[in-house]
Amino acid sequence: MLRYLAVLMAVTVWAQDSAYRAGITKWREEREAALKADGGWLTVTGLFWLKEGPNRVATAPGVFEFHEGKTVFHADPGSHATAAGKPVSTIEMAPETSIEAGDLTLTVIERSGRYGVRMKDKRSKLRTEFRGLRWFPVREAYRVTAKFIARPRQVSVPNIIGSHFEMASPGYAVFQLNGRELRLEPVIEEGENELFFIFRDQTAGKETYPAGRFLYAALPRDGKVELDFNKAYSPPCAFTPYATCPLPTRENMLPVRIEAGELRAGSAH
Repeated sequence: MLRYLAVLMAVTVWAQDSAYRAGITKWREEREAALKADGGWLTVTGLFWLKEGPNRVATAPGVFEFHEGKTVFHADPGSHATAAGKPVSTIEMAPETSIEAGDLTLTVIERSGRYGVRMKDKRSKLRTEFRGLRWFPVREAYRVTAKFIARPRQVSVPNIIGSHFEMASPGYAVFQLNGRELRLEPVIEEGENELFFIFRDQTAGKETYPAGRFLYAALPRDGKVELDFNKAYSPPCAFTPYATCPLPTRENMLPVRIEAGELRAGSAH
């Protein structure tokens, strides 16, 4: 009877482990698909900061007139520019408004009071030459349950273009990993309902992207939160020089190696 129970337990553990690994594999496949999609980060080919007055942006089919935070796009004659699928000749573009022309998509963005135009090209060289993502092997030891300490506050998050922006943090997670007690402070993005961790560990610049990595987790439940570093991934700046990625705060720079998640492009691991 004891032998039967031991076998049953072993089979159950194996099934759970197989299901977990299958879930991670599916998540990673979806991550890569999103990166390679028509609007994915591999299609981003330019970021042009707007100056007062008329702005010509690379191969854009028109002029962006910028004045006191207001952007109006004037299409060139015969350019066949569209917005939301409808032809446009002149359109006021609020942040995150896009126009399309052939393979190009141009979107107005705002970052810490600066306005720019982000260009995406479906035929981007970054996209056509992409050879896929690489990952550390899945290890359940890097799926940890953390204690969540509620401490709502505003956090000044730096970004790669040298500015900062304020984000809300509901508290911080405390957990054990590799024999160390560690702590990470998440933020919550506007309109989202999950924890967003921006962190850097001792693999950065070697096996993983130098500036750090991202990790999302469900909101705390009963004072606990699950952190699965097998889902840690590189920010958009790892794939295009035209992203405006947030960077880890000093508190989120970990003094340990997190050998889990997405590898840096070109890593020899």
